[in-house]
Amino acid sequence: MAKILFFYYICKKCCNFVPILKAILIYIVFLCICFTGCKEKQKSIVTPWGEVSGDTIPASEDFTMSDIVTGGEMILLTVSGPDTYYDYRGRGMGTQYRVFEKFAMFLGVSLRVEVCKDSADVRTRLDNGEGDIMALSSPQSVEVRDSDLSVAFKRWYKPEILAQVKKEERYLLSVASVRRKVYSPFMNKSAGVISRYDNLFKKYAPVARWDWRLLAAQCYQESCFDPNARSWAGARGLMQIMPGTASHLGLSMEQIHEPEANIAAAARYISELNASFGDVPSSERTYFILAAYNGGGYHVRDAMALTRKNGRNPYRWADVSHFLLLLRDPQYYNDPVVKNGYMRSNETFDYVERIRIRYAQYRGVPVGSLPSSGSSTTPVLPQPAKKKHRFHV
Repeated sequence: MAKILFFYYICKKCCNFVPILKAILIYIVFLCICFTGCKEKQKSIVTPWGEVSGDTIPASEDFTMSDIVTGGEMILLTVSGPDTYYDYRGRGMGTQYRVFEKFAMFLGVSLRVEVCKDSADVRTRLDNGEGDIMALSSPQSVEVRDSDLSVAFKRWYKPEILAQVKKEERYLLSVASVRRKVYSPFMNKSAGVISRYDNLFKKYAPVARWDWRLLAAQCYQESCFDPNARSWAGARGLMQIMPGTASHLGLSMEQIHEPEANIAAAARYISELNASFGDVPSSERTYFILAAYNGGGYHVRDAMALTRKNGRNPYRWADVSHFLLLLRDPQYYNDPVVKNGYMRSNETFDYVERIRIRYAQYRGVPVGSLPSSGSSTTPVLPQPAKKKHRFHV
Protein backbone atom coordinates (compact mmCIF):
# COMPACT_ATOMS: atom_id res chain seq x y z
CA MET A 1 0.00 0.00 0.00
CA ALA A 2 2.89 2.40 0.84
CA LYS A 3 4.41 1.80 -2.59
CA ILE A 4 1.14 2.65 -4.29
CA LEU A 5 0.79 5.92 -2.34
CA PHE A 6 4.37 6.87 -3.17
CA PHE A 7 3.69 6.17 -6.83
CA TYR A 8 0.59 8.35 -6.63
CA TYR A 9 2.65 11.22 -5.05
CA ILE A 10 5.25 11.10 -7.85
CA CYS A 11 2.56 11.08 -10.50
CA LYS A 12 0.86 14.06 -8.91
CA LYS A 13 4.07 16.09 -8.87
CA CYS A 14 5.07 15.18 -12.39
CA CYS A 15 1.74 15.48 -14.11
CA ASN A 16 0.41 18.89 -13.13
CA PHE A 17 0.94 20.06 -16.69
CA VAL A 18 -1.14 17.24 -18.19
CA PRO A 19 -4.61 17.10 -16.52
CA ILE A 20 -5.87 14.30 -18.74
CA LEU A 21 -2.85 12.09 -18.09
CA LYS A 22 -3.22 12.87 -14.38
CA ALA A 23 -6.83 11.64 -14.42
CA ILE A 24 -5.82 8.44 -16.17
CA LEU A 25 -3.07 7.74 -13.69
CA ILE A 26 -5.36 8.43 -10.73
CA TYR A 27 -7.84 5.91 -12.16
CA ILE A 28 -5.08 3.32 -12.51
CA VAL A 29 -3.95 3.93 -8.94
CA PHE A 30 -7.55 3.54 -7.74
CA LEU A 31 -7.84 0.17 -9.47
CA CYS A 32 -4.57 -0.96 -7.91
CA ILE A 33 -5.83 -0.01 -4.44
CA CYS A 34 -9.07 -1.95 -4.99
CA PHE A 35 -7.20 -4.99 -6.26
CA THR A 36 -4.84 -4.94 -3.29
CA GLY A 37 -7.75 -4.58 -0.88
CA CYS A 38 -9.53 -7.58 -2.44
CA LYS A 39 -6.36 -9.60 -2.26
CA GLU A 40 -5.90 -8.86 1.41
CA LYS A 41 -9.57 -9.62 2.13
CA GLN A 42 -9.45 -13.12 0.60
CA LYS A 43 -8.31 -14.51 3.92
CA SER A 44 -11.66 -13.62 5.52
CA ILE A 45 -14.85 -14.83 3.79
CA VAL A 46 -18.26 -13.72 4.94
CA THR A 47 -20.94 -16.40 4.50
CA PRO A 48 -24.66 -16.48 5.40
CA TRP A 49 -23.73 -18.32 8.59
CA GLY A 50 -20.89 -15.99 9.62
CA GLU A 51 -17.29 -15.14 8.81
CA VAL A 52 -14.94 -17.97 7.89
CA SER A 53 -11.20 -17.36 7.98
CA GLY A 54 -8.90 -19.03 5.49
CA ASP A 55 -9.51 -20.74 2.17
CA THR A 56 -9.95 -24.26 3.50
CA ILE A 57 -12.86 -25.92 5.27
CA PRO A 58 -11.90 -27.54 8.56
CA ALA A 59 -12.26 -31.29 8.81
CA SER A 60 -15.91 -32.14 9.53
CA GLU A 61 -16.87 -33.86 12.72
CA ASP A 62 -19.58 -36.49 13.18
CA PHE A 63 -23.11 -35.22 12.71
CA THR A 64 -24.89 -34.88 16.02
CA MET A 65 -28.62 -35.10 16.59
CA SER A 66 -28.69 -31.31 16.74
CA ASP A 67 -27.02 -31.14 13.31
CA ILE A 68 -29.56 -33.59 11.87
CA VAL A 69 -32.52 -31.62 13.19
CA THR A 70 -31.01 -28.35 11.99
CA GLY A 71 -30.21 -29.81 8.56
CA GLY A 72 -33.66 -31.37 8.29
CA GLU A 73 -32.51 -34.76 7.02
CA MET A 74 -31.67 -38.15 8.52
CA ILE A 75 -29.84 -40.77 6.45
CA LEU A 76 -30.71 -44.45 6.80
CA LEU A 77 -28.24 -47.06 5.54
CA THR A 78 -29.82 -50.43 4.76
CA VAL A 79 -30.06 -53.24 2.21
CA SER A 80 -32.88 -54.18 -0.16
CA GLY A 81 -35.49 -56.59 1.17
CA PRO A 82 -39.11 -56.90 2.31
CA ASP A 83 -38.15 -56.26 5.94
CA THR A 84 -35.76 -53.39 5.22
CA TYR A 85 -36.50 -51.27 2.13
CA TYR A 86 -37.79 -51.68 -1.40
CA ASP A 87 -39.45 -49.57 -4.06
CA TYR A 88 -43.14 -50.29 -4.49
CA ARG A 89 -44.67 -48.48 -7.47
CA GLY A 90 -42.59 -45.40 -6.83
CA ARG A 91 -43.04 -45.40 -3.04
CA GLY A 92 -40.69 -46.59 -0.32
CA MET A 93 -41.79 -49.71 1.55
CA GLY A 94 -40.27 -52.17 4.01
CA THR A 95 -40.75 -52.63 7.74
CA GLN A 96 -37.51 -50.94 8.81
CA TYR A 97 -38.01 -48.08 6.41
CA ARG A 98 -41.50 -47.36 7.71
CA VAL A 99 -40.33 -47.52 11.34
CA PHE A 100 -37.62 -44.94 10.70
CA GLU A 101 -39.93 -42.87 8.55
CA LYS A 102 -42.13 -42.50 11.64
CA PHE A 103 -39.08 -41.70 13.79
CA ALA A 104 -37.99 -39.04 11.30
CA MET A 105 -41.48 -37.52 11.45
CA PHE A 106 -41.19 -37.52 15.25
CA LEU A 107 -37.93 -35.56 14.95
CA GLY A 108 -39.40 -33.25 12.32
CA VAL A 109 -36.92 -34.20 9.59
CA SER A 110 -37.05 -36.00 6.25
CA LEU A 111 -35.65 -39.50 5.77
CA ARG A 112 -33.21 -40.34 2.99
CA VAL A 113 -32.44 -43.99 2.28
CA GLU A 114 -29.12 -45.23 0.94
CA VAL A 115 -29.40 -48.84 -0.24
CA CYS A 116 -26.08 -50.67 0.20
CA LYS A 117 -24.74 -53.79 -1.49
CA ASP A 118 -24.67 -55.92 1.67
CA SER A 119 -24.34 -55.73 5.45
CA ALA A 120 -20.57 -55.24 5.22
CA ASP A 121 -21.10 -52.24 2.95
CA VAL A 122 -23.65 -50.86 5.43
CA ARG A 123 -21.09 -51.13 8.24
CA THR A 124 -18.30 -49.52 6.21
CA ARG A 125 -20.44 -46.59 5.15
CA LEU A 126 -21.69 -46.01 8.69
CA ASP A 127 -18.10 -46.01 10.00
CA ASN A 128 -17.16 -43.53 7.27
CA GLY A 129 -19.92 -41.18 8.39
CA GLU A 130 -22.04 -41.57 5.24
CA GLY A 131 -25.20 -42.21 7.24
CA ASP A 132 -26.77 -41.65 10.63
CA ILE A 133 -28.40 -45.02 11.20
CA MET A 134 -27.84 -48.55 9.93
CA ALA A 135 -30.70 -51.03 9.94
CA LEU A 136 -30.82 -54.57 8.65
CA SER A 137 -33.56 -57.13 9.27
CA SER A 138 -34.91 -56.17 12.69
CA PRO A 139 -34.91 -53.32 15.23
CA GLN A 140 -32.32 -55.33 17.19
CA SER A 141 -29.89 -54.92 14.29
CA VAL A 142 -30.18 -51.13 14.40
CA GLU A 143 -27.10 -49.06 15.15
CA VAL A 144 -27.14 -45.29 15.53
CA ARG A 145 -23.95 -43.29 14.99
CA ASP A 146 -24.64 -40.36 17.33
CA SER A 147 -25.18 -41.09 21.03
CA ASP A 148 -27.90 -38.44 21.46
CA LEU A 149 -29.78 -39.77 18.44
CA SER A 150 -29.42 -43.29 19.83
CA VAL A 151 -30.90 -42.24 23.17
CA ALA A 152 -33.76 -40.45 21.41
CA PHE A 153 -34.54 -43.53 19.30
CA LYS A 154 -34.50 -45.89 22.29
CA ARG A 155 -36.85 -43.61 24.19
CA TRP A 156 -39.19 -43.27 21.22
CA TYR A 157 -39.23 -46.89 20.03
CA LYS A 158 -41.69 -49.35 21.56
CA PRO A 159 -42.69 -52.84 20.36
CA GLU A 160 -46.17 -51.50 19.67
CA ILE A 161 -44.71 -49.29 16.92
CA LEU A 162 -43.39 -52.32 15.04
CA ALA A 163 -46.76 -54.07 15.37
CA GLN A 164 -48.52 -50.94 14.09
CA VAL A 165 -46.18 -50.69 11.10
CA LYS A 166 -46.75 -54.33 10.15
CA LYS A 167 -50.51 -53.87 10.43
CA GLU A 168 -50.34 -50.78 8.21
CA GLU A 169 -48.22 -52.66 5.66
CA ARG A 170 -50.75 -55.48 5.43
CA TYR A 171 -53.49 -52.97 4.76
CA LEU A 172 -51.50 -50.90 2.25
CA LEU A 173 -50.58 -53.99 0.26
CA SER A 174 -54.14 -55.28 0.18
CA VAL A 175 -56.91 -54.53 -2.31
CA ALA A 176 -58.77 -52.70 0.47
CA SER A 177 -56.26 -49.82 0.26
CA VAL A 178 -57.57 -48.91 -3.22
CA ARG A 179 -60.68 -46.75 -2.94
CA ARG A 180 -62.91 -47.60 -5.86
CA LYS A 181 -66.35 -48.79 -6.86
CA VAL A 182 -66.46 -52.19 -8.49
CA TYR A 183 -68.37 -52.19 -11.75
CA SER A 184 -69.18 -55.20 -13.90
CA PRO A 185 -66.45 -56.23 -16.36
CA PHE A 186 -69.18 -56.28 -19.04
CA MET A 187 -71.85 -53.61 -19.45
CA ASN A 188 -73.73 -55.59 -22.10
CA LYS A 189 -72.03 -58.82 -23.10
CA SER A 190 -74.58 -59.84 -25.73
CA ALA A 191 -74.21 -56.48 -27.47
CA GLY A 192 -70.43 -56.55 -27.14
CA VAL A 193 -70.38 -53.45 -24.93
CA ILE A 194 -67.60 -53.69 -22.36
CA SER A 195 -67.96 -50.33 -20.62
CA ARG A 196 -69.19 -46.79 -21.01
CA TYR A 197 -65.64 -45.85 -22.00
CA ASP A 198 -65.40 -48.12 -25.06
CA ASN A 199 -65.36 -45.14 -27.43
CA LEU A 200 -62.33 -43.72 -25.58
CA PHE A 201 -60.49 -47.06 -25.67
CA LYS A 202 -61.12 -47.24 -29.41
CA LYS A 203 -60.01 -43.62 -29.86
CA TYR A 204 -56.67 -43.94 -28.02
CA ALA A 205 -55.76 -47.60 -28.66
CA PRO A 206 -53.93 -46.62 -31.89
CA VAL A 207 -51.67 -44.33 -29.80
CA ALA A 208 -50.66 -47.34 -27.71
CA ARG A 209 -50.71 -49.56 -30.83
CA TRP A 210 -52.95 -52.00 -28.95
CA ASP A 211 -56.29 -53.65 -29.54
CA TRP A 212 -58.83 -51.46 -27.72
CA ARG A 213 -60.11 -54.50 -25.86
CA LEU A 214 -56.66 -55.07 -24.38
CA LEU A 215 -56.69 -51.46 -23.15
CA ALA A 216 -60.14 -52.09 -21.65
CA ALA A 217 -58.93 -55.27 -19.94
CA GLN A 218 -56.05 -53.38 -18.38
CA CYS A 219 -58.36 -50.57 -17.27
CA TYR A 220 -60.66 -53.01 -15.49
CA GLN A 221 -57.70 -54.54 -13.68
CA GLU A 222 -56.50 -51.09 -12.62
CA SER A 223 -59.73 -49.43 -11.49
CA CYS A 224 -62.77 -51.65 -12.25
CA PHE A 225 -63.87 -48.81 -14.56
CA ASP A 226 -64.12 -46.31 -11.69
CA PRO A 227 -62.73 -42.91 -12.84
CA ASN A 228 -62.45 -41.78 -9.20
CA ALA A 229 -60.38 -44.75 -8.05
CA ARG A 230 -57.38 -43.87 -5.89
CA SER A 231 -54.70 -45.99 -4.23
CA TRP A 232 -52.75 -45.23 -1.04
CA ALA A 233 -49.61 -44.75 -3.17
CA GLY A 234 -51.32 -41.91 -5.05
CA ALA A 235 -52.28 -43.67 -8.30
CA ARG A 236 -55.50 -42.18 -9.65
CA GLY A 237 -58.17 -42.50 -12.25
CA LEU A 238 -59.28 -45.19 -14.66
CA MET A 239 -55.72 -46.24 -15.53
CA GLN A 240 -54.30 -45.58 -12.03
CA ILE A 241 -51.63 -43.11 -13.10
CA MET A 242 -49.10 -42.02 -10.48
CA PRO A 243 -48.64 -38.25 -9.91
CA GLY A 244 -45.02 -38.36 -11.09
CA THR A 245 -45.99 -40.19 -14.26
CA ALA A 246 -48.87 -37.79 -14.80
CA SER A 247 -46.50 -34.82 -14.58
CA HIS A 248 -44.14 -36.47 -17.05
CA LEU A 249 -47.04 -37.06 -19.46
CA GLY A 250 -48.39 -33.53 -19.13
CA LEU A 251 -51.51 -34.65 -17.28
CA SER A 252 -52.47 -32.16 -14.58
CA MET A 253 -53.83 -33.27 -11.23
CA GLU A 254 -56.99 -31.32 -12.03
CA GLN A 255 -57.56 -33.57 -15.07
CA ILE A 256 -56.31 -36.88 -13.69
CA HIS A 257 -59.82 -38.14 -12.84
CA GLU A 258 -61.28 -37.11 -16.20
CA PRO A 259 -61.81 -40.34 -18.17
CA GLU A 260 -60.57 -39.11 -21.55
CA ALA A 261 -57.52 -37.30 -20.20
CA ASN A 262 -56.56 -40.29 -18.07
CA ILE A 263 -56.93 -42.86 -20.84
CA ALA A 264 -55.11 -40.62 -23.33
CA ALA A 265 -52.18 -40.23 -20.92
CA ALA A 266 -52.06 -43.97 -20.25
CA ALA A 267 -51.96 -44.65 -24.00
CA ARG A 268 -48.99 -42.28 -24.34
CA TYR A 269 -47.24 -44.01 -21.46
CA ILE A 270 -47.83 -47.45 -23.01
CA SER A 271 -46.37 -46.07 -26.24
CA GLU A 272 -43.26 -44.98 -24.32
CA LEU A 273 -42.95 -48.41 -22.72
CA ASN A 274 -43.37 -49.99 -26.14
CA ALA A 275 -40.38 -47.97 -27.35
CA SER A 276 -38.29 -48.73 -24.25
CA PHE A 277 -38.81 -52.46 -24.82
CA GLY A 278 -38.18 -52.17 -28.53
CA ASP A 279 -35.50 -54.86 -28.26
CA VAL A 280 -38.18 -57.40 -27.31
CA PRO A 281 -39.94 -59.10 -30.27
CA SER A 282 -43.39 -57.65 -30.92
CA SER A 283 -44.93 -61.10 -30.38
CA GLU A 284 -43.75 -61.01 -26.75
CA ARG A 285 -43.62 -57.30 -25.99
CA THR A 286 -47.17 -56.83 -24.63
CA TYR A 287 -46.39 -58.94 -21.55
CA PHE A 288 -43.24 -56.95 -20.84
CA ILE A 289 -45.13 -53.66 -21.20
CA LEU A 290 -47.89 -54.76 -18.83
CA ALA A 291 -45.33 -55.93 -16.27
CA ALA A 292 -43.45 -52.64 -16.55
CA TYR A 293 -46.66 -50.61 -16.23
CA ASN A 294 -47.46 -52.39 -12.98
CA GLY A 295 -44.10 -53.11 -11.35
CA GLY A 296 -41.63 -50.78 -13.05
CA GLY A 297 -39.51 -51.28 -16.13
CA TYR A 298 -36.32 -51.40 -14.05
CA HIS A 299 -37.51 -54.53 -12.23
CA VAL A 300 -38.46 -56.15 -15.53
CA ARG A 301 -34.95 -55.40 -16.81
CA ASP A 302 -33.53 -57.02 -13.65
CA ALA A 303 -35.56 -60.15 -14.39
CA MET A 304 -34.27 -60.11 -17.98
CA ALA A 305 -30.68 -59.84 -16.70
CA LEU A 306 -31.22 -62.84 -14.40
CA THR A 307 -32.79 -64.78 -17.27
CA ARG A 308 -29.77 -64.07 -19.48
CA LYS A 309 -27.30 -64.99 -16.73
CA ASN A 310 -29.01 -68.34 -16.20
CA GLY A 311 -28.88 -69.30 -19.85
CA ARG A 312 -32.53 -68.67 -20.71
CA ASN A 313 -34.08 -66.35 -23.29
CA PRO A 314 -34.37 -62.79 -21.89
CA TYR A 315 -36.80 -61.84 -24.66
CA ARG A 316 -39.33 -64.59 -24.00
CA TRP A 317 -41.95 -63.91 -21.32
CA ALA A 318 -42.23 -67.57 -20.31
CA ASP A 319 -38.56 -67.46 -19.26
CA VAL A 320 -38.47 -63.92 -17.88
CA SER A 321 -41.63 -64.32 -15.78
CA HIS A 322 -39.98 -67.25 -13.99
CA PHE A 323 -37.06 -65.07 -12.89
CA LEU A 324 -39.36 -62.14 -12.20
CA LEU A 325 -41.02 -64.27 -9.52
CA LEU A 326 -37.58 -65.11 -8.10
CA LEU A 327 -36.96 -61.43 -7.32
CA ARG A 328 -38.69 -62.17 -3.99
CA ASP A 329 -35.81 -64.50 -3.05
CA PRO A 330 -32.66 -62.98 -1.42
CA GLN A 331 -30.48 -65.31 -3.46
CA TYR A 332 -31.75 -63.60 -6.60
CA TYR A 333 -32.54 -60.01 -5.63
CA ASN A 334 -29.02 -59.75 -4.14
CA ASP A 335 -27.43 -61.08 -7.33
CA PRO A 336 -24.88 -58.60 -8.78
CA VAL A 337 -26.82 -58.33 -12.06
CA VAL A 338 -29.91 -57.13 -10.18
CA LYS A 339 -29.68 -53.36 -9.81
CA ASN A 340 -33.00 -52.59 -8.09
CA GLY A 341 -33.30 -55.19 -5.37
CA TYR A 342 -36.38 -56.86 -3.96
CA MET A 343 -39.72 -56.81 -5.78
CA ARG A 344 -43.22 -57.97 -4.87
CA SER A 345 -43.17 -59.76 -8.19
CA ASN A 346 -46.05 -62.13 -7.50
CA GLU A 347 -48.39 -59.12 -7.79
CA THR A 348 -46.96 -58.15 -11.16
CA PHE A 349 -47.12 -61.73 -12.46
CA ASP A 350 -50.77 -62.00 -11.36
CA TYR A 351 -51.49 -58.59 -12.90
CA VAL A 352 -50.27 -59.74 -16.32
CA GLU A 353 -52.10 -63.05 -16.01
CA ARG A 354 -55.44 -61.49 -15.04
CA ILE A 355 -55.32 -59.03 -17.93
CA ARG A 356 -54.44 -61.84 -20.32
CA ILE A 357 -57.49 -63.83 -19.19
CA ARG A 358 -59.88 -60.87 -19.26
CA TYR A 359 -58.62 -59.81 -22.68
CA ALA A 360 -59.41 -63.32 -23.93
CA GLN A 361 -62.92 -63.02 -22.48
CA TYR A 362 -63.43 -59.70 -24.21
CA ARG A 363 -62.46 -61.36 -27.49
CA GLY A 364 -64.79 -64.29 -26.86
CA VAL A 365 -62.02 -66.85 -26.45
CA PRO A 366 -62.86 -69.65 -23.93
CA VAL A 367 -60.58 -69.18 -20.92
CA GLY A 368 -60.27 -72.91 -20.37
CA SER A 369 -58.59 -73.29 -23.75
CA LEU A 370 -55.91 -70.73 -22.95
CA PRO A 371 -52.45 -71.62 -21.65
CA SER A 372 -50.99 -69.41 -18.92
CA SER A 373 -49.02 -66.26 -19.73
CA GLY A 374 -45.90 -68.14 -18.70
CA SER A 375 -46.26 -70.23 -21.86
CA SER A 376 -45.92 -67.01 -23.84
CA THR A 377 -48.98 -67.25 -26.05
CA THR A 378 -48.90 -64.26 -28.37
CA PRO A 379 -51.69 -61.73 -27.71
CA VAL A 380 -53.75 -60.59 -30.65
CA LEU A 381 -52.37 -57.17 -31.57
CA PRO A 382 -53.75 -54.54 -33.94
CA GLN A 383 -52.48 -54.70 -37.50
CA PRO A 384 -52.48 -51.90 -40.09
CA ALA A 385 -55.83 -51.91 -41.89
CA LYS A 386 -56.12 -51.36 -45.63
CA LYS A 387 -59.51 -49.71 -45.69
CA LYS A 388 -61.67 -47.61 -43.41
CA HIS A 389 -60.21 -48.15 -39.94
CA ARG A 390 -56.62 -47.46 -39.05
CA PHE A 391 -56.27 -50.72 -37.10
CA HIS A 392 -58.20 -53.94 -37.02
CA VAL A 393 -57.91 -57.25 -35.17
